[in-house]
Amino acid sequence: MAETIHSEAVVAAFKRVSQALIDNSTFLTSLDQAMGDGDMGINMERIGTALQEYIGATAIEDIGKYFAGAGMATNRAAPSTMGTLMATAIMRAGKEVMGKTELTAADLAAMLKAAFTGMQERGKAQLGNKTILDALYPASVAFDAAVNEGKSLQEAGTLALAAAEEGRDKVTPLRSQIGRAGWVGERTEGLVDPGCAALVTIFTALVS
Repeated sequence: MAETIHSEAVVAAFKRVSQALIDNSTFLTSLDQAMGDGDMGINMERIGTALQEYIGATAIEDIGKYFAGAGMATNRAAPSTMGTLMATAIMRAGKEVMGKTELTAADLAAMLKAAFTGMQERGKAQLGNKTILDALYPASVAFDAAVNEGKSLQEAGTLALAAAEEGRDKVTPLRSQIGRAGWVGERTEGLVDPGCAALVTIFTALVS
């Protein structure tokens, strides 16, 4: 029998992610400062706080609409580059399941694909540019493959997290090419990309 994700599980996942963003804000800031910026953790904390407020004030019926509202709350809380990208990802994911009151594993796979596509279209980065996409794309591919192989949601999530970590580590030796980190140039070689780290933080919370 196929696993079903009910609305209560969706809310619980948002709660875990929002708290993880708050808890890891100092760590993400330290990574961002090393890249020549420094607002990543601040913005992630703002997003986490805004999502907690949204969760507390919003009933969930239509899961797609719930994601759309969460995306708008994210955008209002952190109208930065990364905030905009995350808002886009959340809203694109929600668009995939508009009108649904429960989700399947296939729905989640489609949502991840849509989140990646939305981020790429909005941010214009390519794989290998050392951005959040380098962690999100392999996670999406791994999750989709696991679902198609009939693995459980927990297994699929664990494989997606491992793929995100591998993607983060794969681009760590590279030079950042996008945004302020791109200006820093060769000094970013060997440093963990804060966007990749944020994505791993999110996936760790999702599969916990």
